[in-house]
Amino acid sequence: MARAVKRSVLESVVETELVVRVRAAGGICEKVQAIGRRGFFDRLVILPGPRIIFVEVKRPHGGRLSPHQHWYRAAFGALGVVIAVVQNSEDITRLLAPEK
Repeated sequence: MARAVKRSVLESVVETELVVRVRAAGGICEKVQAIGRRGFFDRLVILPGPRIIFVEVKRPHGGRLSPHQHWYRAAFGALGVVIAVVQNSEDITRLLAPEK
């Protein structure tokens, strides 16, 4: 008897949803590549307001931050930079919610 294979949502699916929803909210969602900087954030989100957020995208189940990514979160966070980890639709909704 064949066993059903449980497939996890890919990081790319979450990232695509992030891009679509940020654009629909009137924002910009740019891919970030820091040459020679392993573990740098995946996306730079700029929302009306202005709100600027560095985003790390991870798959919903099993997606973990690497030691390099933890370092960037701590270093940028200490400078007051807004950082978010997005793993699912709920995380995107929280990211897009107006600040209080």
